[in-house]
Amino acid sequence: MKDHHNMLRILISAAIIATGSASASAHGPAKPAAGSTNVAPAATEAVAVVDAFHAALKRGDLAAARGCLMDDALIFEGGAVERSAAEYAAHHLPADAEFAAVTEQAISSRRGDGDGRTAWVLTEGQTTGTWREKPVDSVTTETMILRKSGASWRIQHIHWSSKSVSVTKP
Repeated sequence: MKDHHNMLRILISAAIIATGSASASAHGPAKPAAGSTNVAPAATEAVAVVDAFHAALKRGDLAAARGCLMDDALIFEGGAVERSAAEYAAHHLPADAEFAAVTEQAISSRRGDGDGRTAWVLTEGQTTGTWREKPVDSVTTETMILRKSGASWRIQHIHWSSKSVSVTKP
């Protein structure tokens, strides 16, 4: 129960921060645009783990992507919930890797901070490409909460959201 309350506190803190700030990239590595990054030193190592997770998805390395997650990771995506890294690996991880391989992500804004044991990385961006023969052009938001486990950071929670951008043809 104590862990549940701590996670709730972290999620609420991240949501408050996200309201006044921003987040980016879903399912692939990307570089933030100049001047759009505001990552506190306390979150620098956590950002590297987020980027490593996306790079693993992009190259289809499911084991490396899974290795970035805490065993009890909680993943929110498309209205669904996966309550562990094992559940995510057995369900959406392969499709997320396939999606990352055929799309490009551009980060428009990223913020991050932490307290030495917990860090949050909030990202906004745009994903483009073709997925299953359909064009993709979406504005994306991503919230990742990471926990320090021993000497390394791992992802405790992911929340992905996207909205299709209307494409007007001349």
